Amino acid sequence: MLKKISLFTMLFFLITSSGFLGGINYAVQDKILLKDDKNNSFRTSEAKEITPEKALMILKEGNNRFANGRSNHPNQNAERRKKLKTGQYPFAAIISCSDSRVPLEIIFDQGIGDLFIIRDAGNIIDDMALGGIEYAIKYLESKIIIVLGHDKCGAVAATLKGGKVPGHIAKIVEQIQPAVDKAKKLSGDTLANAIKENVLLNVTKVETSEPIIKEFVHKNKIKVVGGIYCFDTGKVDFLK
Repeated sequence: MLKKISLFTMLFFLITSSGFLGGINYAVQDKILLKDDKNNSFRTSEAKEITPEKALMILKEGNNRFANGRSNHPNQNAERRKKLKTGQYPFAAIISCSDSRVPLEIIFDQGIGDLFIIRDAGNIIDDMALGGIEYAIKYLESKIIIVLGHDKCGAVAATLKGGKVPGHIAKIVEQIQPAVDKAKKLSGDTLANAIKENVLLNVTKVETSEPIIKEFVHKNKIKVVGGIYCFDTGKVDFLK
């Protein structure tokens, strides 16, 4: 009996210490959550195992690693790519500005299949964006929604400047204008205030969207959080 126990203990040690679990059958992975201590990432196709609070913590920790030059670049290899070929379960959905200086997987130190991303100039929430969010939370089981702006946003600056803008850019300005109008009544840096107000107004727009998102928020299935990315520090300041 002692020999059997010792053999079992040895096999368990070899499996867990060698990373053998990374090769586990994909069908089994669907039912369990594996934490890779090396890169502090979650390799899973079962996003429901992660709570909204845990999802936010993962993003905060990843951004902290990036900002401090200690990125782990998790889930960015061929093994990860192949494991997700039959489906995706991103733990977070992020609505971000299209600005090329805000690469989301990089600033949050995440990898393939971790983030469901919706981008447009000015991180605007329209029907298309809401549809994408609804898809992420209802069918992909994402647990947190981030509305992410960034400092020195050109779309917000253009709206603040005023005047006529060409083509469909006018539609962007139209969506951002309420945030600019509110920011003009505040003290301090008007552009910074407008960027913040734009994020907060869009967070509210997401939270109150019916019928799907509002219900998920009410049942505490998801969280909606705003954030602003800083070019100088690489940090995301979470607002709500």
